[in-house]
Amino acid sequence: MCRHLVYLGPPVTLARLLFDPPFSLVRQSWAPRDMRGGGTINADGFGIGWYPGDGEPVRYRRAQPIWSDPTIAQLAEVTTAGAVLAAVRSATVGMAVLDNAAAPFAEGRWLFSHNGVIRGWPDTVVPLAAELPVRDLLTLDASTDSALLWALVRHRLRAGADAADAVAATVGAVAEAAPGSRLNVLLTDGRVAVASVLGHALSVRASPEAVLLASEPHDDESGWREVPDGRLVTASAGRVRLRPLR
Repeated sequence: MCRHLVYLGPPVTLARLLFDPPFSLVRQSWAPRDMRGGGTINADGFGIGWYPGDGEPVRYRRAQPIWSDPTIAQLAEVTTAGAVLAAVRSATVGMAVLDNAAAPFAEGRWLFSHNGVIRGWPDTVVPLAAELPVRDLLTLDASTDSALLWALVRHRLRAGADAADAVAATVGAVAEAAPGSRLNVLLTDGRVAVASVLGHALSVRASPEAVLLASEPHDDESGWREVPDGRLVTASAGRVRLRPLR
């Protein structure tokens, strides 16, 4: 399984989110504390997306372990943003390990990440994939379950669904088609974040100024709250809403 996070709040350096905490996302790449569902490390790539202003996000994605990239630590020290989505990857056996296979996936202002696995891939979701435009299938970032999951969410966003409904409908359809799938996703436009919790862990820490959603807490300080399984989270700075994921 992968590890990911999304932060919305006052601008901070990427290092403060990714490197500085005692159980940071970088540490989770080689010593995660909660890897239910299989896997031991998250060394099959990483990605970071951040919003430098009011426009579209910038991404940095690599297929190598985050600890082996000589650039990202320096970049993180000098890059500041008030909205960030980042992930480290543990690839499912048989799936591509490429730069483009690492989250976050993107279109316009949207950033997307998936922590989990679609059971019975690809056969179980062939009918869902058939509902997508052929061009979307031909231009997937990679031949992975996460890339297809993003294409399904994106298709609903393009059709006018709001972020929460797009995530909930997609996760529901995939869970029905492929029982036992682990479908923790993050979606943000830099202002609002939506997360699904199905089959894996997610924790939230919120204050009046900021919110942080993460696969696991990056420190042992108070304020973290574990989100129960089967929930949909909608969050913005200072506000968190949970509802059943139907």
